[in-house]
Amino acid sequence: QLQLVESGGGLVQPGGSLRLSCAASGSTLDYYVLGWFRQAPGKEREGVSCIGTSDGITYTADSVKGRFTISRDNAKNTMFLQMNSVEPEDTSTYYCAALSISASAQDMCANRWHDYWGQGTQVTVSS
Repeated sequence: QLQLVESGGGLVQPGGSLRLSCAASGSTLDYYVLGWFRQAPGKEREGVSCIGTSDGITYTADSVKGRFTISRDNAKNTMFLQMNSVEPEDTSTYYCAALSISASAQDMCANRWHDYWGQGTQVTVSS
């Protein structure tokens, strides 16, 4: 059973940076498509950025393109989300997810496909 644990959230000023981590245990992440999602109060969970398995192809939502970067380190069984130039609209609970079937990063993000979720980490952007 794969378990995912996010960390790195917190309070950050507009224009600042944060790096979220998603550490996995119970199984190797090598064969999973991975993704970061976020959900603000009263809103649907949305795909932020997703990354394929061996091809490393990524998909990033337009709302964060050019500011957020997803990466994975299979040797460390960990995924990351580098968040730069954050905006108040980025305030949300961020979740990492893993998908075991063969799918594109774009499909995972667009359809919120997942087999496992982490518990979430809160990111608050405020001055």
